[in-house]
Amino acid sequence: MTMKEEGFAIVYRASGMAEAEVVRSFLESEGIPVDLEYESAGKVYGLTLDGLGEVRVRVPADWADEAREALKRHPDSGSLGLV
Repeated sequence: MTMKEEGFAIVYRASGMAEAEVVRSFLESEGIPVDLEYESAGKVYGLTLDGLGEVRVRVPADWADEAREALKRHPDSGSLGLV
């Protein structure tokens, strides 16, 4: 199920900022606009405990299907946490 908030759809859940930035860069290279959503404590303290380090990769809802298809084509798609 796709979560939609404020016109955005979550297409990927990363376990930290570094992973999220890789996914963001890939999607942007495909011409897809991206927004990262995260708890500030996870970023400030580098926590990955109990979801604090989770970063949600969001795209405008109209781009969600295209983003998911692009992520399936990513060279590491087998190890990606696709939503």
